[in-house]
Amino acid sequence: MRATPIAVPAFAALLLLTACDTGDGGRADADAKPRSTACSPGAVDMEVGPASVAPAAGDTGEVPVSVTNRGAPCTLDGFPEVRLAGPADTSAVEVRPTEGARAQKLTLAKGGSASFTLTYERGTPGDGSFDAEHLRVGLPGDTGDPGIRTFRWSYGPVAAEVSGGHKVSVSAYQQAGD
Repeated sequence: MRATPIAVPAFAALLLLTACDTGDGGRADADAKPRSTACSPGAVDMEVGPASVAPAAGDTGEVPVSVTNRGAPCTLDGFPEVRLAGPADTSAVEVRPTEGARAQKLTLAKGGSASFTLTYERGTPGDGSFDAEHLRVGLPGDTGDPGIRTFRWSYGPVAAEVSGGHKVSVSAYQQAGD
């Protein structure tokens, strides 16, 4: 029977351990930034409507927006980024969350959908109402215009509030479908 010298297995084990060394004293995982799972604007489809349009000044309307994931599973964490833009984008109204609404973190599988709703009060032109022409929608955490989607606003002027704002708000995301 032949004995294997102990130096060979010890040397092989040393090589394996050095191959795993990151050279940072084991801090690589602690310092690494977590990979974002936020839904990417390029990986989702958005659709507006059909709306329940406010027919006359003082009436309330609702405009649903659906978001469908076309890519890898992703998350929607927070409220949608929504604003109304006026003629030639010279003015804009940031749409605030609906009073009492609470954002929830939703995970969308490939093909999964979520929706949110804009609720507005129709105003009278010339009384401080905002004459919106476009609805601009971004995803939570979106940092720039490339991810902003623009849709035509054809639901009439948005009524002014006494406090100086406008009577429009956005709900939290809701899971759609199964």
